[in-house]
Amino acid sequence: MTDRSKLKDRARDELFSHINRCGVLQAADKDQEEWLEETMGYLGERYPDLAEADLRELYTVGLRFCRPAIAHGRGSPNGRGTEEEAVAASAEEGSPA
Repeated sequence: MTDRSKLKDRARDELFSHINRCGVLQAADKDQEEWLEETMGYLGERYPDLAEADLRELYTVGLRFCRPAIAHGRGSPNGRGTEEEAVAASAEEGSPA
């Protein structure tokens, strides 16, 4: 693995960490995009050896992380919420999850 590849991996991991800590997963799509743009500026300063193409790739990966193809959580289409919520609901109903 090249140094640049390691650098991209480190920046990606930091991005995912920021996404989880900042609560951006619950934000509206437009707010997520604005937050990611600002965060890309920060990551660009923090990792100056990353090319503009690397930052665009990180933006795309971050956006996909915020908007997974298969929805989960409270707003999921099946309406069951998180696994913990489903277990708690089934326990209240007296049926297995």
